[in-house]
Amino acid sequence: MEVAGKKILVVGAALSGVAAARFLAGRGALVTVNDAKPESELEEAAVLRAAGIEIVSGSHPVELFENADLIVASPGVPLALEPFRRARTAEVPIMGEVELAGRFLRGRLVGITGSNGKTTTTALVGELLAQAGLHVQVGGNIGTPLISLVEASRDDGFTVIEASSFQLEAVDQLHFFAATILNITPDHLDRYDSMESYAAAKARIFDNQTADDFAILNADDARVSAMRGLTPARAIFFSRARTLEEGVSLRGDEIVWRRGGEETVLLGRGEIGLRGAHNLENVCAALALGLACGAGVESMRETVRGFKGVEHRLEYVAEVGGVRFYNDSKATNVDAAIKAVEAFEERLVVILGGKDKGGDYAPLARLLGERGAAAILIGAAADKIASAIEAEGGSISVYRASTMQQAVEKGFELSEAGGVVLLAPACASFDMFRNFGHRGRVFKDAVRELERK
Repeated sequence: MEVAGKKILVVGAALSGVAAARFLAGRGALVTVNDAKPESELEEAAVLRAAGIEIVSGSHPVELFENADLIVASPGVPLALEPFRRARTAEVPIMGEVELAGRFLRGRLVGITGSNGKTTTTALVGELLAQAGLHVQVGGNIGTPLISLVEASRDDGFTVIEASSFQLEAVDQLHFFAATILNITPDHLDRYDSMESYAAAKARIFDNQTADDFAILNADDARVSAMRGLTPARAIFFSRARTLEEGVSLRGDEIVWRRGGEETVLLGRGEIGLRGAHNLENVCAALALGLACGAGVESMRETVRGFKGVEHRLEYVAEVGGVRFYNDSKATNVDAAIKAVEAFEERLVVILGGKDKGGDYAPLARLLGERGAAAILIGAAADKIASAIEAEGGSISVYRASTMQQAVEKGFELSEAGGVVLLAPACASFDMFRNFGHRGRVFKDAVRELERK
């Protein structure tokens, strides 16, 4: 893909947008970065200008879009915006940062998407391939812009990519050698008009696959398993709920791989160090991806045994006065929060709330009631969550907090020795925090402040 001398508009000046702009400018493109925020709020403005990149901020001028040779959209910017429609009318090509990176990356791409479990599975797959002696790099929605991995990519290597639905919306030529959709549950319904359109965005991960590729599919998720017909790739199904005749699944206390009448024991269930049944599902998917990429069974077994998870995903923080604190800030939708709650048998105090994403909190409210949990509500969605709890009978003790520090202190006050305070917000973070990582770090800082008292 030749970009030298082309007028390229990068929309969105967050992490991936800045990385894309610098990459393109370094290859001779005439780059303009556009963001709706004022320039004073753009953290990398000075870096962009030092690289010779023009910045247009505060609005999205239509003429910028119509007069570009190419538009690169950051994942946080909805493609339904009017300037994008005008650009399409003017026949200006539009792609995302992941699609752009795919035009330059060498080697095979491994794609992982789903409503929940993406980051844990992506991190584990990266370790599985690395410990198997394969050249691998990891990026995408997990935190490292994919475009920044281009230079280090190799023809004989793998790039493991966590892909969000936002990133997949703009897929055109992106080709995954192995791809999985872990699950599809209600999420981002503040951006998509239906579950069908949300699922369709996820399904684009299978676009451009061939019969030489692999599709890893969740046999326990009816919407995902039905996507078998969307790709000619070789399918490997996985399940934590039943033993499959073909695929990776649980048989008793062992994860087994069955294919063509043969069976291989991959791992004992007790060898997995991660909490929660959902993480058993993530491990099954990761093992299937590892097998597709040629990783050996023994090396994968050793890797899973030593894998401790990733930050902000059921992350143990500390024990204070016999009360343990867990950070699951990445539980940004209702289903993820439910899975986090289900991972504990101890008495729970759950910190919920943030920016609402259009989800239904009733199932979470019912589960909390069944568990006898207490809820501490923060953020913009607090009233909506409280209403859902009240509609379910109001059997849950509900408290409010205006800051994370207050929430942590209240959680400790409500807990007894042996109990757990769990941050599982079921919401986005952007009302009070920069992102879910910032929210998780503030939670951990508040716990450490409590330790010092």
